[in-house]
Amino acid sequence: MILWTLFGYLLGAVPFGIVVTKAMGLGDLRAIGSGNIGATNVLRTGNKTAALATLLLDSGKGAIAVLLARQFGGETAGLLAGGAAFLGHCFPVWLGFRGGKGVATFLGTLGALHWPLGLIACAVWALVAAVARISSLSALIAAALTPVIAWGMGRADIAAVTAFMAALIFIRHHANIRRLLSGTEPRIGRK
Repeated sequence: MILWTLFGYLLGAVPFGIVVTKAMGLGDLRAIGSGNIGATNVLRTGNKTAALATLLLDSGKGAIAVLLARQFGGETAGLLAGGAAFLGHCFPVWLGFRGGKGVATFLGTLGALHWPLGLIACAVWALVAAVARISSLSALIAAALTPVIAWGMGRADIAAVTAFMAALIFIRHHANIRRLLSGTEPRIGRK
């Protein structure tokens, strides 16, 4: 279990936003926009292809960690590797433990742990985004509801892992929460 947890963390710690932007000649992502390494900040480079690639790779690393660990180590290994991949994305050893906010990795991990729950979380995100037009609010509500829904589905194990991830998403979004409370958080599509 320790090896699968370490595998998940190291896979999650790969900073794909930085890798993609450097490979595409877009500069150092940490010096652009918010300085975050996730897909939302990659989009601030103006390159939608780079942002989509980052989104897919960041979500994919969580899913791959879960699927490989579950296949070769069992369900508990999958849960541990998924939680560790998320932790690695948020606090990557390669970047001095300053990583992303974890939403894409959360959704990828969740999709591999329990795909119906992953679809529900994505639907919640999309619904809130369509109504409120605020990405961070969508992520926070989807993350907060996921452990509750998992518990209601009889998956206490997934509820525990997603509660851990949701707590970190809230911690990583502390600046967004302050802006939400003050009414200054930017809306989707607004420059």
